[in-house]
Amino acid sequence: MAFLALFFVYPVATIVATGLVPEGRVELDALASVLTDPGLAGVAWFTLWQATLSTILTVFVALPGAYVFARYDFPGKRLLRAAAVVPFVLPTVVVGAAFLALLGPRSPVNELLMALLGLDEPPLQLHQTVWAILVAHVFYNYAVVLRIVGGSWSHLPPRLEEAALALGASRLRAFREVTLPLLKPAIAAASSIVFLFTFTSFGVVLILGGPAVATLEVEIYRQTAQLLDLRVAAALTIVQMAAVMSILAVYSRYQQRHAVAHRLAAAGDVARRPRTSAERLVVTGNVALMLFLLGLPLVVLAERSLAGPDGYGLDHYRRLWEDPRGGTLFVAPAEALTNSAVFAAATAIIALVLGLLTSAALADATASASRWFDALVMLPLGTSAVMVGFGFLLALDTPPLDLRTSPLLIVIAHSLIAIPFVVRATLPVIRSIDRRLREAAAVLGAGPLRAWREVDLPIVTRAALVGGGFAIAVSLGEFGATVFIARPDVPTLPVAVFRLLARPGATNFGQAMALSTVLMLVTAAAVLLIERFRIGTGADF
Repeated sequence: MAFLALFFVYPVATIVATGLVPEGRVELDALASVLTDPGLAGVAWFTLWQATLSTILTVFVALPGAYVFARYDFPGKRLLRAAAVVPFVLPTVVVGAAFLALLGPRSPVNELLMALLGLDEPPLQLHQTVWAILVAHVFYNYAVVLRIVGGSWSHLPPRLEEAALALGASRLRAFREVTLPLLKPAIAAASSIVFLFTFTSFGVVLILGGPAVATLEVEIYRQTAQLLDLRVAAALTIVQMAAVMSILAVYSRYQQRHAVAHRLAAAGDVARRPRTSAERLVVTGNVALMLFLLGLPLVVLAERSLAGPDGYGLDHYRRLWEDPRGGTLFVAPAEALTNSAVFAAATAIIALVLGLLTSAALADATASASRWFDALVMLPLGTSAVMVGFGFLLALDTPPLDLRTSPLLIVIAHSLIAIPFVVRATLPVIRSIDRRLREAAAVLGAGPLRAWREVDLPIVTRAALVGGGFAIAVSLGEFGATVFIARPDVPTLPVAVFRLLARPGATNFGQAMALSTVLMLVTAAAVLLIERFRIGTGADF
């Protein structure tokens, strides 16, 4: 509670005070200017409609995959299911870099078309357009729909749909009148998460959108880092916070009104091998679509990291260790890898300690206290990362909490986002421990600490490893808050990639692709390890 109050509630409250009570009295001028300025109103409108369209496209593209993973067993299903999560946990900067490599003027697709058609200019000019942002959002959030809707679908008894078919309904009508009503809560849950992520999109829009395209998140960054207008930035933050809270309230009300009670089946009893040629075609087609949609940008990213003026090689990777004086960074780009590793390790330690304490408290709390405390712990996940970083700059600026130039601030920001993942991974396991085991240890003379070490810890270790893996992945990829608070001489991997992409030149672009590929491989390794240690569905996200 003290950690959240000091490093989350206090900075957010400072933002509100800066925007509404700048000199001790309530002033709504900055907020009024945000609501009436045509340019800022256009940013708000773009944020809303691109998030809506991104959500619709993601659900439309991912639903067939959710059906295939719920209803069929096929070779490589488990590995593909784990690999589908990699894009979701990739840093937004890497996603932006991947689509810049795929859709930008230097992309191999453009080079191939120019060679085939004899063109002097690249025919695909999707960079700095809303289409690149929409495609990247579908790529980034595909796993949300696949996991949430597919998880719910995998527990729906097939006999319900089979009964409708036996009564003369077509497959489309059976889906519309039987399956879809049962899936609506899961679809609403997945849609709300995708909408929140795209509504607060930062790294993807910052890299792919260009100067003419901005969401509220990007505009807050510009007002703070470029225009130094803290009051307008604070007012924009308040508008975004109100919008996010409204979205969550609408979703909560929808879930309460449309929840449907029904019997669930075991996932192993629902999924089966495809039997007919049509079923095999459906499975093959969906797997091919997933590999193309989720794999192509990452393959092109790796290809661009190896492409040089004299052919393919490791030149861009070697330059990551070169002295950068007079260049883009204050330190060698490779030093960002060391910085990120140190920050990730520190984040994992803090998140595990506080997350396990939180899980233990929630496991023993009353139902009402547990709901409130759990909501408070989860709140940083639904809060803009840019808002958190901006709040740190405003709030933690006076002794003894003047941490603006301290690398510790990066670890604190990462821990705020990582703690909820540790809690979600460990809480179900701690709640499942039989109290009689602890009581038996106490009767045999063990104190509370020894009972925890010899009873609870061995049971919760695997779940803690999952939570620690998520903490490391979150820390490696966090960009929104870090870009505000990272010192120039202590960049993280995402910040270093962003700085390289911000500078012209083939060398900077190649190094950005190489650094992004390194970050992609490290993140993918963390996700596959998480999937290896995950227990049942208790740690499923």
